[in-house]
Amino acid sequence: MTLRPFVVDVPQPVLDDLRDRLARTRFLDDSPRRPVSGMTSAYLRELVASWQTFDWRAREAWLNEHPQFLADVDGATLHVVHRRSASPDAPALLVMHGWPHTFALQLDFVDLLPDVDVVVMSLPGFAFSPPLDESPTEQRLAQLAHTLMTDVLGYSRYVTYGEDITANVSDLVAATHPEAVAGIVVTHAHFLSQDEREATTDPTERAFYDRMATGWYDQAGYAHVQGTRPDTLAAALNDSPAGLLAWLTEKLVEWSDTPAGDPAAVERRISRDRILTEATLYWATQSIGTSFGTYVDGGDAEIPPVEVPAAVFVQRHEHDNPESVARRFYRDLRVFERLAEGGHFTVAEVPEAMAQRVRGFIFEGSVGSGRSRS
Repeated sequence: MTLRPFVVDVPQPVLDDLRDRLARTRFLDDSPRRPVSGMTSAYLRELVASWQTFDWRAREAWLNEHPQFLADVDGATLHVVHRRSASPDAPALLVMHGWPHTFALQLDFVDLLPDVDVVVMSLPGFAFSPPLDESPTEQRLAQLAHTLMTDVLGYSRYVTYGEDITANVSDLVAATHPEAVAGIVVTHAHFLSQDEREATTDPTERAFYDRMATGWYDQAGYAHVQGTRPDTLAAALNDSPAGLLAWLTEKLVEWSDTPAGDPAAVERRISRDRILTEATLYWATQSIGTSFGTYVDGGDAEIPPVEVPAAVFVQRHEHDNPESVARRFYRDLRVFERLAEGGHFTVAEVPEAMAQRVRGFIFEGSVGSGRSRS
């Protein structure tokens, strides 16, 4: 297993082609039944105009300020950011993204943890991590993440954090490798299984899952298409930068902690430069299709309860997630807090608040050292 330095360097012809395509965008007006929570034609026009003049080279230089590597891990290649602290005894934190964000959206949070060794793992099929040759199941992703941290980077102990599709992966890593996982930070707390939801008699638990189910049909169209018609959708998004930008940004709009009906309000949490950075990474690497992999055949792992120290920070989209469920699943729950701000992309939306909380958990929560062997 090897580790090779990596530098982001998008070829200029790719950027020239992108700008040419953006200049020839054919826009549509909003439809009469446009969802209130989604994108608007007016906001998409703004973003496309900004993307045409976007200073990618400046953003690329910023990305390259973060040490990056390609790691060969058990038959897979993973792109990772590995930012070491100046202290040789610094604890280690594994950070994993979900869909539709990439590693880049979490770097502002990373920059606020100078006394922690931080590893940001790009999921297979996202940006600079090639797709797997097999199904990207939660079990496989958890195994790759753990092997990366231990066998490749040499950490005997580390703390884990995941968002969106890697929330389960992070839970699985902590549940199956308690000898190496010093603690887990959670903003997407574990959900009861469907059978458990139907069986619960707790009114708080039932109310939460009823609320989550209400409206899910209206919001889940993207997941159904990505899981059942991935190639058809990818063909369109891979050919149209405006279409790609709309598809990605709509989820940032809907899932961030901002009011519905004003898509531009997403920039209160995720700046326009960060939105366009995400879109450029997907466009330049042509990875939108491979990013759908976990929706096609990611599968649902059976995850045993987590026994390692845990800190659960409930993000705003799940503000009423019951503490009773968290305490049953995270058996050594050290922190349970409902955040006043921050939605689905928690560490990207409120990086300062989350960095403060993570540091408190790591350094004051007795989760152990992440001393490296290498």
